Amino acid sequence: MPKSNIDPESILQRLEWTVIRRLDGLMHGNYRTLFRGFGLDLADMREYQYHDDVRHIDWNLTARLQVPHVRQYNEEREMTAWFLLDVSPSVDFGSGDVQKSSVLLEFVAVLARLLSRHGNRVGVMLYSDQVDLVIPPRSGRNQVLHILSSLQSQPKRTHSAPTDLKDFLEAAIHVIRRRSFVFVISDFISEPGWSKPLMNLARRNEALAIRLFDPLELELPNLGLFVMQDSETGEQLFVDTHDRGFRKRFAEITQRRELELRSALQQAGVDTLELSTEDDLIETIIRFADLRKQRAKLATGGRFPAHMEINR
Repeated sequence: MPKSNIDPESILQRLEWTVIRRLDGLMHGNYRTLFRGFGLDLADMREYQYHDDVRHIDWNLTARLQVPHVRQYNEEREMTAWFLLDVSPSVDFGSGDVQKSSVLLEFVAVLARLLSRHGNRVGVMLYSDQVDLVIPPRSGRNQVLHILSSLQSQPKRTHSAPTDLKDFLEAAIHVIRRRSFVFVISDFISEPGWSKPLMNLARRNEALAIRLFDPLELELPNLGLFVMQDSETGEQLFVDTHDRGFRKRFAEITQRRELELRSALQQAGVDTLELSTEDDLIETIIRFADLRKQRAKLATGGRFPAHMEINR
């Protein structure tokens, strides 16, 4: 994460005035519907019905009885949210004035504050090439300040091997013992193999993938001669973007990677919110609200696909 001369208190105050206060006006301060159904306690089992969320199927009981059964939950007054944060070198990239890491920090600050000020607990796991820090869930404004301070003071990882999110998600499964709302925030520039542990994490919790990206990662303009550097390994390559053939190959590689990424997220069965370095944070929260409304419709019999994406 990039170092900042701005202290966490100033960052949070700015976001409270410029983002959270405006959201209060737009949403009338009612955030309960955003997180409805996440603070849950197991109440009973019953046979699966057509409109049930497949993620609530109890596979052990289903195998025993040879009839699909789902878990029923009682909603608790308070919930726990975990932010699983990828702070590997590629997240420090930004083609303009804003880096993906800055977007990550502000999104976490706003969501953590919205949750904590209503008595909910928020915790964090930071990952670069290993799990660097675990902040146990607590409520209150000081917890949000502690999270922001930890993000700002996170040592920058030197270039080494590519990121492997599989290890991170598997570690999170062992850390998160209680059913929680889990935000996985990453650019998902990683070695393959993370889809299955993300699916396992989503089976035990309610998970949302926040995919960070910069427009330059998706489309390479004609910039002439310059040096491209792999932010994960530090490998450099001198390229000529005047070359149409090179730009075409770049587009083909990017398109293939996008298809692989979306396929992996779909296999994991998690909702995905895409967040660009050019996005407006308030609009992002509103998109998140729309995503929750769609999920609520799905849980009550609405015919939406299991994997839904809210894009720009």
